Amino acid sequence: MGRFEGRVVAITGAARGIGRSSAARFAAEGASVALIDLDAPAAAEAAAGLPLVKGAKAIGIGADVTSASDAERAVARAADELGGLHVLMNNAGITRDNLLFKMSEDDWDQVIGVHLKGAFLMSRAAQSRFVAQRYGKIVNLSSISALGNRGQANYAAAKMGVQGFTRTLAIELGPFGVNVNAIAPGFVATEMTDATAARLGLSAEEFQRRTAQATLVGRIGRPEDIAAAATFLAGDESSYITGQTLYVDGGQTVA
Repeated sequence: MGRFEGRVVAITGAARGIGRSSAARFAAEGASVALIDLDAPAAAEAAAGLPLVKGAKAIGIGADVTSASDAERAVARAADELGGLHVLMNNAGITRDNLLFKMSEDDWDQVIGVHLKGAFLMSRAAQSRFVAQRYGKIVNLSSISALGNRGQANYAAAKMGVQGFTRTLAIELGPFGVNVNAIAPGFVATEMTDATAARLGLSAEEFQRRTAQATLVGRIGRPEDIAAAATFLAGDESSYITGQTLYVDGGQTVA
């Protein structure tokens, strides 16, 4: 029996990268999964490819997490079509990197909107269901960039904001049986980090090689590493953990 059998998980930014890998991990452990993404066809395609166990289902939902109506609709559809909601993973994210003097107001607003406002709107939409059933898990995605990273003033601010948001939700929702935690990944090989490499004038392979050399465990992160942390924090074995940010970075913040 999988530890998420009979559970419904909603994941934002789930069409690719960390979100898609996490959806696959939850599905392999028995969950029904709603893959929510701005790219609706890609979300549907990812849902169709999940390794579902008998009796579980998966759906792709197109939604803009910065829209309150989209967030409410996505949560309602996930719960209605899959039979409830037990876990929300706020993973949707974008980058608009630039040094401060080159960063536009739109660069700032888009990044803060997707990462921080998106987590707020999706959590607000899900919490009423969690509180009513006195059970729920929220896993938010932060980043080691929250500690500061050149050219990412917007991203760093958003990701540190996610950590404060996580602690506050843990305080507010803990009495109602809801655990809220965050994961702060280090370098993870995704399309997003490939774009960062291009911005730095490096190939994805060279960027990954340099990062691996500077990481204590001697390798880069994979989406599966974050998926493993997400399923731990969303499982009942972590029910005494809330308000925490788990750094999953191969030792990057230690070195």
